Amino acid sequence: MALHFDGQELADRKSLLLAEMQTAKLDAMLLFAQESMYWLTGYDTFGFCFFQCMIVEKTGEVTLLTRSADLRQARHTSNVETIVIWEDRANANPARELKELLTERDLLGGRIGVEYDTHGLTAKNGRLLDDALNTFAKLDDASQIVPRLRAIKSPAEIAYVKKAAELADNALDAAIPLIKAGADESRILAAMQGAIFEGGGDYPGNEFIIGSGEDALLCRYKSGRRVLEDNDQITLEWAGVYRHYHAAMMRTALTGKPTDRHLELYEAAKAALAACEEAMRPGNTFGDVFAAHAQAMADADLIRHRLNACGYSLGAHFTPCWMDMPMFFAANPEPIQPNMTLFAHMIIMDSETQTAMTLGQTYLTQEGDPVNLSRHTLDLIVG
Repeated sequence: MALHFDGQELADRKSLLLAEMQTAKLDAMLLFAQESMYWLTGYDTFGFCFFQCMIVEKTGEVTLLTRSADLRQARHTSNVETIVIWEDRANANPARELKELLTERDLLGGRIGVEYDTHGLTAKNGRLLDDALNTFAKLDDASQIVPRLRAIKSPAEIAYVKKAAELADNALDAAIPLIKAGADESRILAAMQGAIFEGGGDYPGNEFIIGSGEDALLCRYKSGRRVLEDNDQITLEWAGVYRHYHAAMMRTALTGKPTDRHLELYEAAKAALAACEEAMRPGNTFGDVFAAHAQAMADADLIRHRLNACGYSLGAHFTPCWMDMPMFFAANPEPIQPNMTLFAHMIIMDSETQTAMTLGQTYLTQEGDPVNLSRHTLDLIVG
């Protein structure tokens, strides 16, 4: 069995979940988020793109309903003892097989929480689920129960996050010497991802972002590579990943002589990140952090060039995205608590002058000021 956490750690997590279920008066929960399954049992797969469900009963019993391709995966990577296979076949309806399992567990007429808000439950499968269970039990949307538990990291998780942060730094170390005129983006990307793999890391929850020239103004991955030119710009967003735990970073680097606009936007990004750090402490909310970002951008007359969010929680996450909840956006009432790992990104995209500037890094919250998990400074990178 390949578990990344000891039995006591996983038992403690189950106790936290059962307590939340008791508060919500749930007889069972249906977990569809791969992140929830991994956090609770260690179960590690990408088979969640098909229908699979982890049943957690208020008694503490855990059952996994999945496909045959994931049977050995579940046995090897998790502490789940009861694994039931639904059969791939024409016109298969695994929701009906889930209903049979719930019937066997005497949950008819019970109150069942469902993780609806996840990529692990497609709209089609969600409809099949509701059709199968809408007269069987009272269904509650319990999508936020496990994410709120996952947002607070245990000491064992923090150790993995710190390793991920080290790998993120290693990736930047590999990239910096290559950022110069004549360099191919492909080599930079290969060096960064290679440094993480060589350090024992994992694939990220989404692709690294890399774009130069006008593509530096994009904050999503796109296919296609480019060769850097003199007096060019390149935006990089990446994450070190260890045991699926992410520590993200973001930088816009330059070749040749920075323009005055680049320098202006860099100073604004650095000031905004400092304002976010000041707000990123217990007693404040995620909305307070965004407000600090928004005010700093307003002070620099950059409202039209900023985004409507400036970061988010990080943790163990699976494709198609490494972003976790809660997020830094306007009026988000979620409280900042100790032992959260939070990524703050300052993204300024001036389409009028085709100028990009970004700064971002991952923090560990504590009482008082947050801890920056990167060993790198925020100095502007010029190759």
